[in-house]
Amino acid sequence: MAKPIKLITLLALLPATAAIAQNKWTERKAGDIAFVTNTGGQNLGYSSTSGVKILTVDGFAFKDLNKNGKLDKYEDWRLPVDERAKDLASKMSVEQIAGLMLYSRHQPIPAAAGGPFAGTYNNKVFAESGAKASDLSDQQKQFLAKDNVRHVLVTSVQSPEIAAQWNNNAQAFVEGLGLGIPNNNSSDPRHGTVATAEYNAGAGGAISMWPGSLGLAATFDPEVVKNFGHIAAQEYRALGISTALSPQVDIATDPRWARVSGTFGEDPQLAADMARAYIDGFQTSAAEKEIKNGWGYNSVNAMVKHWPGGGAGEGGRDAHYAYGKYAVYPGSNFKQHLIPFTEGAFKLNGKTGMAAAVMPYYTISYNQDVKNHENVANNYNAYIINDLLRKKYKYDGVVCTDWLVTGDETTVDSFLSGKSWGVEGLSIAQRHYKVLMAGVDQFGGNNEVAPVTEAYQIGVKEHGEAFMRTRFEQSAVRLLRNIFRTGLFENPYLEPEVSKQTVGKPEFMDAGYQAQLKSIVMLKNKANILPLQSGKTVYVPKKFTPAGRNFLGMETPEKLEYPVNMETVKKYFKVTDNPDEADYALVFIASPNSGGGYNSVDAKNGGTGYVPVNLQYGSYTATDARATSIAGGDPLEKFTNRTYKGKSSTAINITDLAMVTDTYAKMKGKPVIVSVNMSNPMVFSEFEKDANAIIVDFGVQGQASLDIMTGKAEPSALLPLQMPIDMKTVEAQFEDVPHDMKCYVDEQGNKYDFGFGLSWKGVIKDARVDKYVKSVVKP
Repeated sequence: MAKPIKLITLLALLPATAAIAQNKWTERKAGDIAFVTNTGGQNLGYSSTSGVKILTVDGFAFKDLNKNGKLDKYEDWRLPVDERAKDLASKMSVEQIAGLMLYSRHQPIPAAAGGPFAGTYNNKVFAESGAKASDLSDQQKQFLAKDNVRHVLVTSVQSPEIAAQWNNNAQAFVEGLGLGIPNNNSSDPRHGTVATAEYNAGAGGAISMWPGSLGLAATFDPEVVKNFGHIAAQEYRALGISTALSPQVDIATDPRWARVSGTFGEDPQLAADMARAYIDGFQTSAAEKEIKNGWGYNSVNAMVKHWPGGGAGEGGRDAHYAYGKYAVYPGSNFKQHLIPFTEGAFKLNGKTGMAAAVMPYYTISYNQDVKNHENVANNYNAYIINDLLRKKYKYDGVVCTDWLVTGDETTVDSFLSGKSWGVEGLSIAQRHYKVLMAGVDQFGGNNEVAPVTEAYQIGVKEHGEAFMRTRFEQSAVRLLRNIFRTGLFENPYLEPEVSKQTVGKPEFMDAGYQAQLKSIVMLKNKANILPLQSGKTVYVPKKFTPAGRNFLGMETPEKLEYPVNMETVKKYFKVTDNPDEADYALVFIASPNSGGGYNSVDAKNGGTGYVPVNLQYGSYTATDARATSIAGGDPLEKFTNRTYKGKSSTAINITDLAMVTDTYAKMKGKPVIVSVNMSNPMVFSEFEKDANAIIVDFGVQGQASLDIMTGKAEPSALLPLQMPIDMKTVEAQFEDVPHDMKCYVDEQGNKYDFGFGLSWKGVIKDARVDKYVKSVVKP
């Protein structure tokens, strides 16, 4: 009997032996996080604190996210993304889908002690709580667990390591809930420069610094922008960020608009090419980082904004505020505003095909709804979203509202007021329902699930349960698709030390700095004064900034300080406070800022509040403005005519003008070099003749400007915007039309037009000018 027993024992052991032989995965631990390597498959990450276990199927490892002991389709990384997304959407409750439709309010890490983005830890402010900076706040736990939020807007972080640790804590928290859906964390643009920061290749650690969007546009080189997107995406993913609330591709057709600096300028074709390059850079993964179709672990979903273009606000006013809610089209030029989307963001060169998400703008695109004739904000407009974006242009990605669009309007001039333009009379739940019926999937800046589930019930009463369930699942699939494609269901976890090594590493810092140099425009170089001779003596006037309020309405104190890092200046020149001792004067100013076109004091004193947005420093009276505004009307106003004709405004930073004119007088004929940090086009006639040379930047480190001034780099950038001859031409131009201003001509005979720039040899005339400038059709 001994032989049969041995044979039975051997047979019993065979399946286990075979299973071991077929096992194609290994696991390693890093604290609470386990990282799984599937040979020939997708790698995984999961937390030992979440309750998730590994399933082995066909020798491969899979995460049992819903903890039911079997492999569901949505857990199977071998299946197509859409199949997985549809399976998961079908399993989600209405409340879970409603939570997926939310996009959190701004989340600083750690939470602030006060202000609009405050948070607590065990009911205490962070400094008193004993919590770690990477811990979840009470509010974050609340909206992640009870409101089913999975899209979190991350703002400030203390360091890359803390960002990575917070990401891991947040992902472990949600992995243990319900169906195990990971967070899709996002960010507004975070690669801006600190003007006073000194550059060297080893001075990273925070994040690489790049010129602003206008500066990227000023390179007239989409490859620079694509490279930025590729690098920025790697840094974003190292911070736990998988969606970028960018790029902003509105064409800046009104030079007064407060958001011009976030655009790629006024030309539709340039903006389209830059949008395409930017999104290709952000969304495309390659080599071992690619999962499929260009998507993968280096991919960041790009949320292109703002459909159908927000650059045509009447009088240049901005729709973050009720006083700027109307976009107008006196030039009948609505269609040209779509070009950066339809020819850029939706027609990528890379494998990802089109932008993963779209954000409509706050504005009411006045009288542009030719189907339903509704003058409601774009987020609510079924013609703008369903008929144009969805049907005509075949866009089936995520559409997410801008922030706070469903909130109640409380005041005409507050950034933090609700922005329910045109539907102020609806309830909050009715607004959510109208947004959904317009074809939108997601609500920006809303942490609370209740109004979304109320909107669902409104729809059930109107269309029946089956209709609304289908509508909700449609949005769920779109939203989940972006989480699956970026690999978050497989591994949302980071290794903090790797994040530290990635964010701001030397080659990224260098690429950003080289882009800064390529973004600086030289407008004037009288008698070839530039480049300056290093080692000479320079005079740099201090800059006065009056007390005021920031965009959130918070008070800011007055300041008198050097506008550039003087320790950096001393590496190029000797410095003196006495102009008589100086060989050159270096004057660093900002373009004029007269505010947003509304004066609350005027309104309180019985006026309408409407005043001109001024692109010159000195006082301007709008004698040539429209007598009757094209659009108007607001529940908090008793009038509809928003004209500012005959009213005046002066730039808040008028002392910048005095910095130039006073310095010119003090230098007694010696060279004055003016460096302008430009946010909007400006009227140069006020000081151009007092400057021997003028360079313009759109957000760079001061050191980059000094490198141009001293010839360490040659200026090569071109103006992405026209510079008006005066405010009369600004009033005459149409808010919706690019290239329609009479441009300033300086004493050298150079016209400050779109595409103009100087190198050491003179006016730049190259392939970029041939491509973008010669094709411009002017009104």
